[in-house]
Amino acid sequence: MALPRKHKPKIDWLPYMLILPALLLITGFVVYPIGTVFYYSLQNYSVSNPFYNGFAGFDNYRKIFTDDPIFYESAWISLKWVVSEVTLQLVFGMILALVLHQTFRFRAWFRTVSFLPWAISGVITSTIWSIMFNEHIGVINDLFIRIGIIDHPIAWIAGTGTAFWSVVASELWRGIPFFAITLLASLQTIPGELYEAAKVDGAGRWSVFTNVTLPFLKETIILTTLLRAVWEFNNVDLIFNLTGGGPVNATTTLPMYVANMAIKAGEFGYGSALTVVAFFILLIFAAVYLKGSGYGKETA
Repeated sequence: MALPRKHKPKIDWLPYMLILPALLLITGFVVYPIGTVFYYSLQNYSVSNPFYNGFAGFDNYRKIFTDDPIFYESAWISLKWVVSEVTLQLVFGMILALVLHQTFRFRAWFRTVSFLPWAISGVITSTIWSIMFNEHIGVINDLFIRIGIIDHPIAWIAGTGTAFWSVVASELWRGIPFFAITLLASLQTIPGELYEAAKVDGAGRWSVFTNVTLPFLKETIILTTLLRAVWEFNNVDLIFNLTGGGPVNATTTLPMYVANMAIKAGEFGYGSALTVVAFFILLIFAAVYLKGSGYGKETA
């Protein structure tokens, strides 16, 4: 006697059809470009020397790690750039958030003004600061001469000793509102009863900040510092417009080096290999940072 055949359950294709446009967009704008970068990183692809174009294997990577001192210099500058920017932005953003969390007259107006730099593009920011840093007409020189800090005008973004920190100051002005916004939002979720209990126990301001405020802000601080570190590592627009990586590579971060190699020099193969190395640097950093910081774990 033949057993009845089991019918396979009918597949409902409608959900897959609905997400298909999103998958196609992700493939076209994310997966394909990333795959292309990995592909060209294994190629000799130069606009200036097209006769040598072709498969190179791991030659580009071997050159990066064994025969390119600028790579290590740019990696060090990137580290210095990210650490200085994220640290300063976090500190000043925290101070600004704590101030704006207080109740005072015209608070809404001050909040709006404080957050405006975050809405300004990097190109406009670099234009504003390049004028301010100008040796002849810049307001920075005029202000510092008036208060006696310097006695003659300085070319801030043209000197090897001042260019890096001048660019840091420019990006700092633009980046502080990001931390201020996110930290202020987290501050508003802290129960007021905890502050009242701390005052009853006789805790001072610093004790309240370290024992009440900071623990509640831990997750926000970890996430925002990670995001900002990745963004600052990949920051090119402001550095490109202010200094172009100069003078004498004093502001050449690793992404800036990639831009100079791929866009200016036309070395797309080598620039792609540098991009892949930068990708893995960020990937390893993010994994180690999240693991070491204990993000997402509940505190006892």
